[in-house]
Amino acid sequence: MISKNRKLKKKIAIVGFPMDLGADRRGVDMGPSAIRYANLEDKLEKLGYNVTDFGDIDIQISETQKIRDTKLKYLPEIAKTSKILAEKVETLLNKHYFPLIIGGDHATAIGSIAGISNFCKKRNKTLGIIWIDAHADMNTEETTPSGNIHGMPLAIALGLGNKKLTHINGYSPKVKVENVALIGIRDVDYLEAQTVKEQKLNVYTMTEVDKMGIHRIIAKVLNDFKSRVDHIHISFDMDGIDPDFAEGVGTPIPGGLTYRESQLLMEMVADCGCMNSLEIMEVNPILDTKKQNRFPGN
Repeated sequence: MISKNRKLKKKIAIVGFPMDLGADRRGVDMGPSAIRYANLEDKLEKLGYNVTDFGDIDIQISETQKIRDTKLKYLPEIAKTSKILAEKVETLLNKHYFPLIIGGDHATAIGSIAGISNFCKKRNKTLGIIWIDAHADMNTEETTPSGNIHGMPLAIALGLGNKKLTHINGYSPKVKVENVALIGIRDVDYLEAQTVKEQKLNVYTMTEVDKMGIHRIIAKVLNDFKSRVDHIHISFDMDGIDPDFAEGVGTPIPGGLTYRESQLLMEMVADCGCMNSLEIMEVNPILDTKKQNRFPGN
């Protein structure tokens, strides 16, 4: 079912979602600016893509709000802006853009996946998601130890959690569990792990990466998706990469993907020609002490 749509991939739309309400640690709201400052648009254009930057979606900062529910911190603003992002992403797909969403914490995925799913639903397409992350992001308000919504977006996409988030666009789930693959997982909460097992998610922990190699894993995922998925979306949390290679992330966890493993994973998806949307999250330039001097002008 997967088709290689090279024409679609030549037209990229950048959308910034400077969200840091989903986490306790501040700084990831500056992620979109940091990624742009690293010459994102120029590098994409040199690869032959036509790039349009649609700017950032406006999000109210935490200082202007109150926490009404400690199990779902900043729910009203996250729900409101997720709906805006969903509508924006769906509109861009309708105009034949390849959406490149830059966050922000991983709560970004709530809106982006809602928009992509709605696009697919209206065209009888099947959505598949490759989730690259140190965490499973499968908590709900019942299982979360922190109340931070950035630990919930995959659960929400699968229809688990608060209806204000799961039912954006009026339906749930946004993706079938068999069409999701998690790669790089190595830090999962106890109750969250039970949910992962109950849902029978396809999970490739760092132990599997060590045993099998990233080449075999991504080849298997793409082969599994080939017969039943029309639209592949990659949700890339930069903490999936080991802190030795990506220090400036919201929640760094040792033992992650190397630079080459990450590169090979993305190279294989690119060679497939089957990726239709991408989001990159959790870049925290405040913590990027090793690589910040690589930015131009420093």
